[in-house]
Amino acid sequence: MHKNRWLLCVLLLSLPMMGRAGIDETIAHFNPQHNLTFSAKDGDKLWHQKNTGPDGKERDCTMCHGKDLTKSGKHVRTGKVIKPMAPSVNSKRFTDIHKVEKWFRRNCKWTLGRECTDQEKGDVLKYLSQF
Repeated sequence: MHKNRWLLCVLLLSLPMMGRAGIDETIAHFNPQHNLTFSAKDGDKLWHQKNTGPDGKERDCTMCHGKDLTKSGKHVRTGKVIKPMAPSVNSKRFTDIHKVEKWFRRNCKWTLGRECTDQEKGDVLKYLSQF
């Protein structure tokens, strides 16, 4: 009986680390040559960078994802709810590399008008991993 309680405690304590390992592996995916150094500070700048879309309106990541990354966001065009970006409250966030690639491709094109580089993706993930 005591062994079961101990095991349960160990499993519960390791849950936050399991989500964290997911984002670390995803960040590593964007640095296969191990030649890039990712910066949360640069990721923060890119996340908050104002860009002008083809419609002439300003865009940045917070428009849809919100300012509090531990809360849900909302897509500005469709109104669809976007689950929190913070891995601390959304343990599945950034664990599926195919989804991460898909959303970077779409969101970078919409927000920046182009695809993000691996450097930019790693910087943004490093920034988001803080939450």
